[in-house]
Amino acid sequence: MPFLNFTPDARSAALGDAGVASSADANAIFWNPAKLVYAAKHHGGALSFNPWLRNITDDMYYANLSLYTKPGKNQALGLSVLYFDMGTIDFTTPTGQPAGTASSREYALTASYSRQLFTNFSMGVNMRYANSNLASGYTGTGAAPLKPASNIMADISAYYENEARDEISGRGVKWAFGGMISNIGGKVNYGTTNPYFLPTNLRLGTTLTYYSDKYSKFNFLVDLNKLMVPTPPEYQTVNGVPVLGPNGSPIILRGRDPQTQTALGGMFGSFGDAPDGFGEELREINLSTGVEYWYNDQFAARLGYFHQPRDKGDLKYITTGFGLRLQQKYGLDFAYLLPIRSQSPLAQTFRITLVFGLDKKERIADDIDETEN
Repeated sequence: MPFLNFTPDARSAALGDAGVASSADANAIFWNPAKLVYAAKHHGGALSFNPWLRNITDDMYYANLSLYTKPGKNQALGLSVLYFDMGTIDFTTPTGQPAGTASSREYALTASYSRQLFTNFSMGVNMRYANSNLASGYTGTGAAPLKPASNIMADISAYYENEARDEISGRGVKWAFGGMISNIGGKVNYGTTNPYFLPTNLRLGTTLTYYSDKYSKFNFLVDLNKLMVPTPPEYQTVNGVPVLGPNGSPIILRGRDPQTQTALGGMFGSFGDAPDGFGEELREINLSTGVEYWYNDQFAARLGYFHQPRDKGDLKYITTGFGLRLQQKYGLDFAYLLPIRSQSPLAQTFRITLVFGLDKKERIADDIDETEN
């Protein structure tokens, strides 16, 4: 279920897929639900759309709808729906003859709760149900029919922010730190003999905001991201074909057999199971970084960069985009991806997000009213 880690919103996509410690909006349900208690509005939402791999096909897309509300000053509730449509798949036999078609779709429903525990510090949790229907009913040569896979999983996150700013000139700085472990759950099965690990993910990040005056500010973001799943071991091979042991399984030269590990064992063991040791563990960390400029909280220009080590996927791209806010209630974000490597399947990827607030009054006014009452 890799779709569970796809960047859903255009703002973070334009910042190199960084967002665990950025300022909060409805998309914090995905990035870090602990941020929701600091959202500027008491109620809000966001709707995102992304044509997927549009440089290759025209029938794949994913969309995300997120909503949140703050029933109290120090807590927030959220709900999101992520839908990934992979279009129609045409199957063939080993000889190339047509063998039917299937519609491939995945979705996830997430409920969120966050609470401020101390001054400037909060934590949040998500509960999620995900369903993956890749090719239900399809039967390969001598294989059992594929079935949809589903599972229930959880996220846990933390967030801290503070600032030092001059009220008269507006100049100052703000700093924030965030962390999140997402997709914690058991293995999933598509009706085959081998279960698969969920894409459990650890993300740590920070954001530094510089206020140059009352109207202009710059956000500098850095995220570090690591999948908490077993690293594939190194197998013994002859002419590229794995050598089988007495039990019928491939012989492992270095590393651990992922099929013998439990979900929790694979998650916590992911920090020390790489065949090449600690150096390979470091290469499993992806870097996301971005710069964002805001003028009067109405217009934003964004630039970002995503880096993945060569032997761990080799995804490298530059991102850019902009944001608009109208009447502090409606907004539009746009992001565009520029691959560094030629002929990348991610070429021409773009995202659009509509952001909307549902408050009748500003948060500051509401907080004053709550204090007076």
